Amino acid sequence: MSAAAASEPAEAALPDGVYTAEFDTDSGMFHANEACNGMGTLTVENGRMTFHVSLASKKIVNLYVGMAADAEANKADWLLPTTDTVTYSDGTSEEVYGYDIPVAAVDQDFQLALLGTKGKWYDHTVSIRNAQPKAEEAAETPADGEYSVNVTLEGGSGRATVESPAALTVADGKMTAVIRWSSPNYDYMIVDGEKYLPTNTEGNSTFEIPVSALGTPLAVTADTVAMSTPHEIEYTLTFALN
Repeated sequence: MSAAAASEPAEAALPDGVYTAEFDTDSGMFHANEACNGMGTLTVENGRMTFHVSLASKKIVNLYVGMAADAEANKADWLLPTTDTVTYSDGTSEEVYGYDIPVAAVDQDFQLALLGTKGKWYDHTVSIRNAQPKAEEAAETPADGEYSVNVTLEGGSGRATVESPAALTVADGKMTAVIRWSSPNYDYMIVDGEKYLPTNTEGNSTFEIPVSALGTPLAVTADTVAMSTPHEIEYTLTFALN
């Protein structure tokens, strides 16, 4: 086993999560696919880092973390390709090879040998740089209609709840949710700077509020009159289609 393979991976400097990062190499022939703008996906799980990169073609048939001279003696450590589909700016797509590369440390050079289609190993120095948390994509707005959504409430003292599932209406691409609290003591809500009054006069406080996106926490303020003086409380509501 090579020294590179035998060494324990360093503790990840990044918390567990998914990141985009640059794949920096010493060769114009060995790089991320142009459709990926030089980037790949770095996954940190239980402190271990793995970097996935889609390459330019299917001409690199194996990778090996370490020196080319050690690769043949450590075949069990060869990295096998995945088949990735990339889409270019002109809309055309192509199947290329991708690789899941174990990474000991970000922003540091390491040796990564490649095996080409002609059966020869080549040494390269690479690094994974400028890792940034991958932005979560908000769920798409559903088509106009009536829906049922699960609602997650966070914030406040933890005593208040909202009814879930709740009714969601989509009209002209805009979403509105019915929020019914576990108390009759809320006299208004504020969403994106707009004040909303209850739609009912009896029973637990009920509001119709706009929802900007599914799957993304929505910051709201709710004013309660349950205390000796009215009190505004900050919450977040997250909506997910049933």
